[in-house]
Amino acid sequence: MATQGSERSELAWLDERETVTVTELSRACALSAAELDELVGYGALAPLGAPQQETVFSAAWVMPLRQAARLRRDLDLDLFSVSILLGLMERIDGLETELRSLKARAHR
Repeated sequence: MATQGSERSELAWLDERETVTVTELSRACALSAAELDELVGYGALAPLGAPQQETVFSAAWVMPLRQAARLRRDLDLDLFSVSILLGLMERIDGLETELRSLKARAHR
């Protein structure tokens, strides 16, 4: 059973205005810090701002990275493939948002 603190943490991950450290992101997505660094190197994952003591990311990355990590395990993908997958997932999400917007305008 989750504690109140972890529930608050889970909810914060759904808010893209929140930030997560590389350690928190690693734990949340079951990817190592080295794997996350490799995804940053491929340009698939972007840290926020200037380097600090610990790299931070938008909490918006938690859910897509969880899904990509699950697909990686299920399909035995390498990290380069995961980087491509993340880009495609981001593009699909953007297109779905645009489609919802267009549908909303059409119904007015």
